Amino acid sequence: MKKSAFIIILVSVSLCLAGLAFVMSASSAYSSIKFESLFHLFNSHIFRVAIGLIFLVGFSIIPYETYKHISKGLIFIITIVLAYTLFFAPQINGSGRWINLGLMSFQPADLGRLFLIMHLAVLIERKGDSIQNLKELFLHLFFWVVIISVLIFFQPNISNGLIIIFISLSMFFVGGAKPKHIFATSFGSLLGAFSIAMVFEHSRNRILTFAKSIFYGGGINDQVNQALLALGSGGLFGQGIGNSKQSNLFLPEAYGDFIFAIIGEELGFFGSVTVTIGYFAIFVAGILVAKKARDTFGQLLAFGISFSIILNAFINIAVTTGILPTTGVPLPFISYGGTSIIVTCVSVGILVNIAILNAKYILPVQQINYGHAEEPV
Repeated sequence: MKKSAFIIILVSVSLCLAGLAFVMSASSAYSSIKFESLFHLFNSHIFRVAIGLIFLVGFSIIPYETYKHISKGLIFIITIVLAYTLFFAPQINGSGRWINLGLMSFQPADLGRLFLIMHLAVLIERKGDSIQNLKELFLHLFFWVVIISVLIFFQPNISNGLIIIFISLSMFFVGGAKPKHIFATSFGSLLGAFSIAMVFEHSRNRILTFAKSIFYGGGINDQVNQALLALGSGGLFGQGIGNSKQSNLFLPEAYGDFIFAIIGEELGFFGSVTVTIGYFAIFVAGILVAKKARDTFGQLLAFGISFSIILNAFINIAVTTGILPTTGVPLPFISYGGTSIIVTCVSVGILVNIAILNAKYILPVQQINYGHAEEPV
């Protein structure tokens, strides 16, 4: 467990520090033109990374059992905040996702995902075998998933809403819910999400453009085309850090959601693979922490956090490489931004605490039901 905690901390901090170099490289041209300072966005980013790392250390000290007692209050609070964001937050690029806190903008969807993972871990532990009952699954667990995801869907933020549903269904599966109930719920959720996505023009255009690229060929959009050019020009070993050409305003959001393209251009194939392996290392170490935790709540919380990190990384990379439609999902630890980095670091801190507090236990009291053995959680 101590080794797992060490790996999680080492890789997370390394990705944060590497992200500083990539954000500096990817944002300097834009900062120079927009703010007349090469370091404007970089200075903002390094401040947020520092806060995130402080939170990582701080939350690694707080006993994770604390969240079991306050999860209900947290889920109520974030529901109110998400509702406020939906109805009163200013529209930016057609979406009302952010609340201005002065020093930085706050995106409640990221915090909503973490609080929902906490609360579902509490509820699944409390329900035990009754989670196999479809009525119990819907009325007492999926109810909260619907509330949080719908408030996020209509911001509109389709990608984050789908991520929350996918993480939640994965936790239900791991917690012992019947696969047929999971599949049925997944189908209904995807149908509902698709219907909502088609209501909003920007998400509808992204889906239709992506579908056309599959059936009729051609590029998805200029952003993805430029990202693929960046990845291709990196070759095996890259152009070197700071030598990206696409960051010179050719690739929009080069320092944000499409920063993986800059990584590929500057570090090449091997550098991109190394970053990807880093996320898998966090996930595998997190799963080991989950399997060895002494209580069901700790197991599910560790799984939910670990799966959330690698899922966000996979979606970001898939969007950059044109495998999925374009969405606004940042690359964990690396992309420019405040809420994502801070909430991810908080999540890692909680994961590390689960590992530390369970380090002295050789075997857990209960094993999480990854393979749906005879005794579900």
